[in-house]
Amino acid sequence: MTDPTYDDRDGFIWLDGSLVPWRDARVHVLTHALHYASAVFEGQRAYGGRIFALTRHSERLVRSAELLGFRIPWTVAEIDAACRATLAANGLADAYVRPIAWRGSEQMGVAAQRTRIHLAVACWPWGAYFGEDALERGLRLDISPWRRPAPWTAPTASKAAGLYMICTLAKHRAADRGYDDALMLDWRGQVAEATGANIFFVRDGRLHTPTPDCFLDGITRQTVMALARARGIEVIERAIWPEELSDFEECFLTGSAAEVTPVGEIGPWRFRVGALTRTLMAAYAAHVREAPA
Repeated sequence: MTDPTYDDRDGFIWLDGSLVPWRDARVHVLTHALHYASAVFEGQRAYGGRIFALTRHSERLVRSAELLGFRIPWTVAEIDAACRATLAANGLADAYVRPIAWRGSEQMGVAAQRTRIHLAVACWPWGAYFGEDALERGLRLDISPWRRPAPWTAPTASKAAGLYMICTLAKHRAADRGYDDALMLDWRGQVAEATGANIFFVRDGRLHTPTPDCFLDGITRQTVMALARARGIEVIERAIWPEELSDFEECFLTGSAAEVTPVGEIGPWRFRVGALTRTLMAAYAAHVREAPA
């Protein structure tokens, strides 16, 4: 049996201040965000009825909108409350939660000063993003021909819908070639991230991760770095070049959807699903169920 499509489900979505039946949460075809990508969003997980790092996600949503030149007409506290209300209305304890804010249909064309700003929150059950078997075998990553843009060419610190267009292209290409996902380089040719998750490497008991100067410094990324340092593991943020990948022993991805997922292969390079990766997988899984929202 296949899962229902995302427009045809039972449940409720929070839309512009109130909970509405899932199937009634609709927007007009001339919505500015649909034509010009003027939307920002978050992805966060609930564990045992609590949304992990909720306020940090809501704060980032507000900052992302500001970077795109609009203000969300709800406070961080109100966004937090909307997320909790949506989770409760759908009767979910473990779920993925998706807030999204966008410019509406009051104005058509590149300019959007007169558009109304909308906010919606949806949530649904979502297991391991890459599947349970990936947690054991490690992911296979292609190397994408698409690169993360320079920060002076796009609002790269914003979790903006438009920045994910090349991620979809990269992920589809990877799937067509038999891979799980893709490694994206940045405009300089340095290692950046996967299509929707940050990346870490292990060498000699130390963690190495790219400096997030043209892609999101993920909340899961920050959490895993703190967990590693609390266990005496050195974390090094630096520029990483593809030719260095042969020197690393382990590799894993981090993200709210991906959580901590090991990588077994990137193009011609191989990695083991080793002890340090498994330590941080377990630490993160415990932390998100213990930490306050």
